Amino acid sequence: MYFDLQYYWRVLRHVWQLREWLGRRRTLARLLLAIPLGYLFNAVCFLLDYVFFPSLWRQQVRRPVFIVGHARSGTTLVHRLMSGDGDSFSYFLYWETFFPSLLQKKAIRALGVLDERLLGRFFNKRLVAWDDKTFGPYRHMHDMGLWNAEEDQFVMRAAFVTQQWSLDIPMMDVIDIFHLDQMPERKRRRWLHHYRESVKRQLLLNGGDRVHLSKNPLMSGWVQSLIDTFPDARIAVMIRNPAECIPSVLKLVELTWRGKGWKPSDYADSLATLTDVSLDSFRHPQDVLARNPSTAQIVVDYRALTTEPRSTVHDIYNALGLPISQQYDDYLRGQEAKERGHKAEFRYSIDEYDVTAERIERELADFYQHYDWPRLAATGQG
Repeated sequence: MYFDLQYYWRVLRHVWQLREWLGRRRTLARLLLAIPLGYLFNAVCFLLDYVFFPSLWRQQVRRPVFIVGHARSGTTLVHRLMSGDGDSFSYFLYWETFFPSLLQKKAIRALGVLDERLLGRFFNKRLVAWDDKTFGPYRHMHDMGLWNAEEDQFVMRAAFVTQQWSLDIPMMDVIDIFHLDQMPERKRRRWLHHYRESVKRQLLLNGGDRVHLSKNPLMSGWVQSLIDTFPDARIAVMIRNPAECIPSVLKLVELTWRGKGWKPSDYADSLATLTDVSLDSFRHPQDVLARNPSTAQIVVDYRALTTEPRSTVHDIYNALGLPISQQYDDYLRGQEAKERGHKAEFRYSIDEYDVTAERIERELADFYQHYDWPRLAATGQG
């Protein structure tokens, strides 16, 4: 099982230099003890998967669907609507991303059955209580939970390829998880090999014959690598007015850092890096797809999704060559009233950040022209 030693040493060196940080000793212990031991355990289980589940050797990843785009641009909404399509898709639940091995997941599911049948859901009730306490206060910002479908890039944490370190410690300027398509070929190949192996295990866990469904804003920088690894991939790009979604993401990440005790001076460089990544999240996916016209693809306007969700999902299915059953169409009709007019509750003004409306509108001028977004700079609101 792959482990990115280069990123590991970068994080270890960065934490070592934070001599005034109160969490330094605890984090160093985690890096020097918990991470290596966890990797060894996962690597052994990863290897045993091929022993206990020989069908894994034959498991294929056929025509996966990837939903990318800037965070808070409707990726979660589309993913939730599509995951309602019966048994068509396979995807990662959040708790499953912590356990990369098929053996681990099978064992945990078996324990869940025993808990239900013999213990009256004793452990399940405590997990639900923990889930509500941990994620409940933040669900107005992002609906997260152990049993929710989540970004499957999280499964890469076992390989030490995760944005979580940059959320715990402001170091987006130290490690780059986004720009995979610009990284050396060897790193790209090894990251995607681990990712593919993780997806194969998830598919087999869910029966082996479904289509993998992925929702990852971070993978907006991985699009070419995904196409190279999965030549039959199908890709939907979500697009939304950047003056609405960029400040929302900046504030969400800033609140995370502030909640962990970091001061603005500690995360200024990381916030600037995140701003650059935000702009790349708009440009890169469409640039790559323009170079790959044979890839099944669609760009989805957030406004269409929130005003006509059923019709928009039909457009996605048609563009990606996905069949719509009558049962799923009935489901979409039932969701129409609920999702129409969907608005993200967590929004902030661009005026709170160093990035200006002028810069966004200048660097994304072709997007503003194509999608006819209102220009705040021209009205003096930026």
